[in-house]
Amino acid sequence: MLMEKVFRSDDVPSASRFDAWRKRLVRDVSPLGSRSDRGGGFRAETRLLRLGGSRVWSTAVDPATIRRTPELARQSGPGLYTLILPISGRIEVAQAGREAVHGPFDMHVLDSCRPFQLRLLGDGASVHLMGADVAKAGFPLPAPWMDQLLTQRLPGREGAGALLSGFLLQVTHDTGSYRSSDGPRLGAALLELLTALFAHHLDMDDSRASDRARRALMLRIQAFICQHLRDPQLTPPTIAAAHHISVSYLHRIFQGEDITVSSWIREQRLAHARRDLADPTLRSTPIHEIASRWGFPRATDFTRAFRASYDMPPSNYRRHVRPIAE
Repeated sequence: MLMEKVFRSDDVPSASRFDAWRKRLVRDVSPLGSRSDRGGGFRAETRLLRLGGSRVWSTAVDPATIRRTPELARQSGPGLYTLILPISGRIEVAQAGREAVHGPFDMHVLDSCRPFQLRLLGDGASVHLMGADVAKAGFPLPAPWMDQLLTQRLPGREGAGALLSGFLLQVTHDTGSYRSSDGPRLGAALLELLTALFAHHLDMDDSRASDRARRALMLRIQAFICQHLRDPQLTPPTIAAAHHISVSYLHRIFQGEDITVSSWIREQRLAHARRDLADPTLRSTPIHEIASRWGFPRATDFTRAFRASYDMPPSNYRRHVRPIAE
């Protein structure tokens, strides 16, 4: 089954329910301030599901106010985009100098790195919400584009919004149908749906938005690889995990470049090793040390890969090549 966390206020003594819910928000979500007029009669039920590097959640909660102050925003750690889908009740939201009121199936998105306020209004009844949290660092659309969407109404009954609403409803209400191994794949599907929804409301051509988003993500992944070339544990699974995407989605991104992830890593490592072999200041450094430095712990593997790429073994290259100009 998917990794799931559940909180029920009925499991807590009446006088402690709101405080227990508030502490659970801070522990499982992020630093938040909250208050409610319900006092000891406060009721809430929350379910949180992990989908790879993302998460989805569902909650039925009594009316309350949730705030992230500037100080709490600075404590929030890695930034998240949070999509909120009201099922019943209303939400008054304020962030980035904007205010809006959203009713059932009026979705909106928040940035965890910025202060915000949410007022959950149930007109005497509980407010039912669903939502998703995705890492900003691994999200395909650039931050300036996302800034335009903060607090904006995103209809959840039509188009890409309806697809996303259906996805959230299905996943959170039928967790028993999924295995834990489905989590990363469902997380990749969530990213695709969110990207489609946001691109539509940015008034962008879907194919152009998709291409630009994939290219932006590709550039971030390539930069990450170049920063970690010396790490022998640099593999597709570790790269995918660092960017909160599935391994299969990582491979699909590289298919557009007509190269595999592993081949691109190997090319970069060989290029850096080749540069070191041509560096006069490193003449006394053994070839196997240079190979190991760039992620080839076995000298024979390095020699074979180098010969395949440059038509000569590294020892011959070092003897005959001129220094590579910077």
